[in-house]
Amino acid sequence: MDRLLRGEIQPGGTCDIKTLAREAAVDRTAFYGTRPYVHLREEFERRLQNLQEAGHIPDPREAQIERLRAEITKLKERLAKSEQAIDELADFRTQALSRLAAQHEEIARLRESAAGTSRVSRLPAPRATVIGTCS
Repeated sequence: MDRLLRGEIQPGGTCDIKTLAREAAVDRTAFYGTRPYVHLREEFERRLQNLQEAGHIPDPREAQIERLRAEITKLKERLAKSEQAIDELADFRTQALSRLAAQHEEIARLRESAAGTSRVSRLPAPRATVIGTCS
């Protein structure tokens, strides 16, 4: 009983009455009803419950399951945050593209209106060759 509660469990076993009976080489039914080992089952279950309430899980397989469940919960939270960030960035991208398109249309409209008025004159194109020295 002490070995099971310390976590020294044979491969394929768990921290339960069935494994306790197998380790003791006693029929499992001897731990139930009016059989001779009922007091041992009660003591085992009490000690196991005390360990679990203290936060210690004697069964390494159960401890691994709990650890993996906690890790899955953390990963699900990270995934939800990532999906939310992706959604926010996609919305931002859509808004930015629509703003750019609106600005481009405004620029094109202003260029058209500027080309139609005679008050605006275009500057001459810059010369390709330099005359004289620049020093």
